[in-house]
Amino acid sequence: MSDRRDADGRYPFKTVIGLEVHAQLRTASKLFCRCSTQFGSAPNTQVCPVCLGLPGALPVMNEHAIELAITTGLALNCDIPSVTKWDRKQYFYPDLPKGYQISQFDMPICAEGYLDIPDPADEGETRRIGLFRAHLEEDAGKSMHDEAAGRDHSRIDLNRCGTPLLEIVSKPEMFSAAEARSYLTELKLLLTHLGVSDCEMQEGSLRVDANVNLHIEKDGKRIATPIVEVKNMNSFRAVERAIQYEAERQYQEWEDTGNTIETVSKRTFGWNDATEETFVQREKEESADYRYFPDPDLVPVHLPKERIEAAREAMGELPAATRERFQTQYELKAYDADVIVNQGPAMVTYFETAATASKDPKRTSSWIQQDVMRTLKERQEEIGAFPVSAETLGQLLGEVRAGRLDNNRARDVFQHLLTHGGSVEQATAALGIEAVDDSELDALCDELLAENPQVVQHVQGGKPQAVGALIGKAKQKNPNINPGQLRETLLAKIAAM
Repeated sequence: MSDRRDADGRYPFKTVIGLEVHAQLRTASKLFCRCSTQFGSAPNTQVCPVCLGLPGALPVMNEHAIELAITTGLALNCDIPSVTKWDRKQYFYPDLPKGYQISQFDMPICAEGYLDIPDPADEGETRRIGLFRAHLEEDAGKSMHDEAAGRDHSRIDLNRCGTPLLEIVSKPEMFSAAEARSYLTELKLLLTHLGVSDCEMQEGSLRVDANVNLHIEKDGKRIATPIVEVKNMNSFRAVERAIQYEAERQYQEWEDTGNTIETVSKRTFGWNDATEETFVQREKEESADYRYFPDPDLVPVHLPKERIEAAREAMGELPAATRERFQTQYELKAYDADVIVNQGPAMVTYFETAATASKDPKRTSSWIQQDVMRTLKERQEEIGAFPVSAETLGQLLGEVRAGRLDNNRARDVFQHLLTHGGSVEQATAALGIEAVDDSELDALCDELLAENPQVVQHVQGGKPQAVGALIGKAKQKNPNINPGQLRETLLAKIAAM
């Protein structure tokens, strides 16, 4: 499909996006029974009469799921009502054995909130995305289709039936695929920081549906195309590409139908990641089609103010506040603060511990983003298993700050610590790195200047960079010399001549 952007990168339409995110809550058991939620078990081994919908089986609410939902709602600046209730959402599908899903309709546990996200179009600025609601519901099972293997049948795994989900519904206040990705990245960071979900998309614990339509200006009027809900996106990158493709597809369809597409009903599309195209699945159901009514087997849930305030106090500092504090307390750039915070709470703690030990937050931030994160990626490790502790890294960078090690020698020490562990002192001793005292440095500088009078002449002639030629010679004489200190001493001696 051709790119519709003009020379300035603008489209002839405005893309309007709302996202529905289903986050699996991090509970040991399901929402209304005690079956395990562990991922990867053999099909249909984590089921019971309740999640199978057998006659006479009654649901019992999971209190931990309520707690996690309250915590998430507070972090998303939502209103937490004093009473919430359960409803039955009725539809037929093979992976829904009861014929209905226990969800929440008109009294969700979290109402009207917002999430501030980094603005991808303006570094350091934020965009506020409104939320309609966040409500609890149980998951359905999983259909496994075998068309790719040449079979014409499907199998049903009901292990996921009853798994607790929190559906977070944004308002249609995102206007680009990049904003949608920024929203999802920030939301995932928040959910993992709070520990309410592991957000593993490959395991189905974070799923995203995107509602996309266009606003087109024509003859002085704004025309809104029908909303298309896009499903089957298995990564944030896929969400971004699917939204981009769907926006251009809708505009092409609007042109092909003689600008009358606004009469078409709502539809659900899938995303084919292999062909990078959306495709029609079905017409979109309205809420009336699900025939919601209060679940007669579950009583309303009362949420006292004391319970809500206790959850608020237990949240601690949220990622957005940490980013802002890093910029003020440690004077980090917005980008650097964002990179560290986005790695999660463990990396935030690692940075703060190392920065305190080094007394050089900016250098610590740079080393973490370059050396530490690169090593973690190469080793496919988490920061909790990193062999160089935060205190040890801070001590190493403190040596650099004090001028006792230059960056190159410090990296040699860092590599030794990665391989052998131990302390900075042990690593420097093993590498034969010794501190050079002032008398040794003075004597070396005098020797170099005496051997290289032409360098003195160049510097006195207004070319201070000429002393760079002496650094390599100094390293040959004493590999432990600090290049920065050497340069300063050489220039001072030449100026005094």
